[in-house]
Amino acid sequence: MLQHLTLRDFVIVDRLELSFLAGFGALTGETGAGKSILIDALALALGERAEAGVVRAGCDRAEIAATFDIAGLPPVGDWLRANDFDSGDELLLRRVVDAGGRSRAYVNGSPATVQQLREVGEWLVDIHGQHAHQSLLRSEAQRTLLDTHAGLCDTANEVAAAWKLWREAGQMLRTASESADSLLREREQLQWQIGELDALAFGEDEWAGLDVEHRRLGHAASLIEGAQYALAVLSEDEAACQRQIDTVAGRLGNLAEYDPALAEVADLIASVQAELADAVSTLRRYADRADLDPVRLAQVERRMEAVMSHSRKNRVQPAELPGLLAAWRQRLAELDESADLAALEARVAAAQAAYLTIAKKLSAGRRKAAAEMGKAVSEIMRQLALSSGRFEVALPAVAEGASVEDFSRGAAYGLEQVEFRIGGLAGNEARPLAKVASGGELSRISLAIQVLTSRSASVPTLIFDEVDVGIGGGVAEIVGRLLRELGGERQVLCVTHLPQVAARANWQWQVSKSTRDGKTLSAIQTLDEAGRVREIARMLGGVEITGITLEHARELLQFKT
Repeated sequence: MLQHLTLRDFVIVDRLELSFLAGFGALTGETGAGKSILIDALALALGERAEAGVVRAGCDRAEIAATFDIAGLPPVGDWLRANDFDSGDELLLRRVVDAGGRSRAYVNGSPATVQQLREVGEWLVDIHGQHAHQSLLRSEAQRTLLDTHAGLCDTANEVAAAWKLWREAGQMLRTASESADSLLREREQLQWQIGELDALAFGEDEWAGLDVEHRRLGHAASLIEGAQYALAVLSEDEAACQRQIDTVAGRLGNLAEYDPALAEVADLIASVQAELADAVSTLRRYADRADLDPVRLAQVERRMEAVMSHSRKNRVQPAELPGLLAAWRQRLAELDESADLAALEARVAAAQAAYLTIAKKLSAGRRKAAAEMGKAVSEIMRQLALSSGRFEVALPAVAEGASVEDFSRGAAYGLEQVEFRIGGLAGNEARPLAKVASGGELSRISLAIQVLTSRSASVPTLIFDEVDVGIGGGVAEIVGRLLRELGGERQVLCVTHLPQVAARANWQWQVSKSTRDGKTLSAIQTLDEAGRVREIARMLGGVEITGITLEHARELLQFKT
């Protein structure tokens, strides 16, 4: 769960350190005091997009650090080790954003990417925003909610991959059928070009060898003359180096018997003698083998000219011809495959069968989950004063054609669409959510769905950011009870304006705003029992807190169980 959150120079917060408790916590305060700033900061630590505006005015950078207890989350430990981060019972996520909007991320003190923060954050926190009911109207959001709740995301990904293979196979078959004549001409051209290069029989490293041999044969006379001259100077002339060095070595060897100081010089000259003898021996062997070979030179030049002719013809460097031949052969193999329409049709049929197998598996899972979800959400809706409402998850077919062309892009997500419907609010017939629910009803329906999906989520920390907007009275009290029940299973934090919700919390923070040195700053205070009474009274009565509102606040807080 979330243990600590530290903010520095973030929006209107200068410095803030918070220690979180287990259970259900409420975050309250006046409108504009900065309650949602805390949620925004945590979202940044979990990998949300950073902007320069989050840095407090006049400051160089903002910093957010969040510490989590991960002792009960083995997948997080596995992820840390797999990504070469330090692992233990605690996890520290840190984000630094400069005034230019650039950010740096850290995991347990080591530099990390924002994507890595997002990856690990998926195991740690679920944030339900105050505008969640708006996204709930989108079909893709409804599909994702159902698949996530039912644990079908991996299966849905497999369906998307199978659909892609089916589509690609269909496109290949259509291309082959529509372009048979042009593909045949291309195939004949490639066969002729490959035949030419096959006849050349030009090897992978042959050009470099030809170049070296050509330079050697072309300069053979100079090479022979140079070797013979070197031999004369080193060992064959009367004043050759080797003879003079041998004389010097002999004299110094005799003199070293009288003065040992010359022994070191004598040893160095002896090593020179040995190396010079090796050089002379190597030169003699080279001179013995070196020969003028105009016939071989002509052969090499003809070979190089043939290779150059093909390289100019195909507009590549000589050394690139083997790679070009390999590419042609690969393309010819593709054309041979494309020319076999029966094989392509079989591939399309196999891809379609594979798609339908996994898609039907997904459909079965969705049907089961849709029935369960409809029943569960309807039950929560009744608790939220929507007793006449009935929630349904409809699964209308995408299309019922036999070929991939008959499917819209939606088929990438399965054989059916996912559509949330409501019955009983405006007539008995279930109709799409967007066409039935009013703003207030939509907020409650969204909350019912979020409560349900949160119960099945595996993350240890749930955050609700003013998701109770648009409700009040007895319904608000029920929302508080539902959130407290969730708090018995995991850590829950709710930003709320409703005293009935806040009164149900196990613990409560108050956000306030003040002016210091001409700057507006936000602060958070942990409330004790007396502080909670005053804050609940403020939420009930507004600016003027009377004895009646204080008594009402105490009465609300007595309902805590």
